[in-house]
Amino acid sequence: MKAKRTTLAWSVALGLLLAACGGGGTETTTAPTEPVSSETTAAPAPSTTAAMEIATDFGVDLEAGTIKVGMLSDLTGPFGPLVSAILAGTQAYWDQVNANGGVNGLQVELVTKDTQYVVDNHIQFYNEIKEQVVAIGHSTGSPHTVAIVPQLAEDGMLAIPLTWYSGWTDPALNANLVPHGTPYCVEAQNTIGYLKEVAKPDGATIAIASVPGDYGQDSAAGAKLAAEALGLEVVYDGEGAIIPTDEATLTAVADGIVSSGADYVWVATTPSTMSSIFGQALAKGFTTATWSGPSPSWNPAFVAPDSPIKDAFTAMFIGGTYTSNWASDAFAAQREAFLAAGAPPVDYYIEGIVEASILHAALMKAYESGDMTRAGVLAAAKSLESVDFGGLAPSESYSGDPNDTIQRKGYIFQPDPEGLAAGTSGGTKLIESEYTSEIAAAFEFTGACYKLG
Repeated sequence: MKAKRTTLAWSVALGLLLAACGGGGTETTTAPTEPVSSETTAAPAPSTTAAMEIATDFGVDLEAGTIKVGMLSDLTGPFGPLVSAILAGTQAYWDQVNANGGVNGLQVELVTKDTQYVVDNHIQFYNEIKEQVVAIGHSTGSPHTVAIVPQLAEDGMLAIPLTWYSGWTDPALNANLVPHGTPYCVEAQNTIGYLKEVAKPDGATIAIASVPGDYGQDSAAGAKLAAEALGLEVVYDGEGAIIPTDEATLTAVADGIVSSGADYVWVATTPSTMSSIFGQALAKGFTTATWSGPSPSWNPAFVAPDSPIKDAFTAMFIGGTYTSNWASDAFAAQREAFLAAGAPPVDYYIEGIVEASILHAALMKAYESGDMTRAGVLAAAKSLESVDFGGLAPSESYSGDPNDTIQRKGYIFQPDPEGLAAGTSGGTKLIESEYTSEIAAAFEFTGACYKLG
């Protein structure tokens, strides 16, 4: 598996702005034995529970000594490079756990499906694997995850969404989900709050643009809340205006941003369209604004040595994200192990470790309760009062009032082209860790900032 992980990682670092081709929803079941990390990050302590009868139904085979976990992942769609690296981090985590005794002796195997970021594929593959697995350890995309929510409820199945939609904090939607990280809406408040309160306090106007749907419009809603709280005038409103497959919309959005003369620009989109919009605005002489956007809009290829926008993007961009990064002290042990495995510096590995850590905590608690049925694993996850990630991400709680448990802490970064070129960073330099802006701290969560459907 080492060679495969390295290939996936390079697809992130070198894939630049192109969606990967190929795929076809193929399934991979992996039971690794070779450790990739020299220590387990945030792994719960081994159980001291005496031998007991463990209830099981799907995905846990006590006789074979295995736990199977489903992964519904966009490996070759628009977020393929990012998600491939995330799964490399997940695999590295479980490699280490399995090499050190697994979950009380049970080895964790990943059953992976490439959904290509297509909702129908997501539903189809869920139905194909649901009787093989005890939980869905990764589900790429909000509409995709929403599409299987009724089936998750019917099956009593836990899923960990790879999407930071604010609605996942709403009990009406998340009965079978455990979200993590700063929701898009809060992330926008955090990052724009940092720009206005700390980095660039003299700005008075903001331009906002996004793709349609949960990701873009949840983020745009947060940007508008930030603008209102900070007294910023929205001089261009392109919420939902970016259609990634329509080049004309990208030009129209770039023209709108340039014409607005905004001090701050918030763009919630895919990496390829971010680079297109930024590049077109730059070509029109728009060089004075501070640009930003949610984490999925960023790609380290923007500041790669051969990138035509490297210098301008480095000077003009400050971003937010959900975890620590490759160069952080918290990632030191894992960083050495990834380097030893021949993998390049990529920040997204950490997200995979975070997702795996949440599931690990739930599996350990379910085992200790004697109930490793799907319903038992779900109940265990929902009772977790605190999941600590050893400094890789802010701790999470799944027990309590949504306004108290919603994640408000995030990370603020600047591009780091020098570190990327030297191989000492994944292209980012953290300037704030576990940061909460004043407006994000004051935000009262009563429901999703953007309503799906």
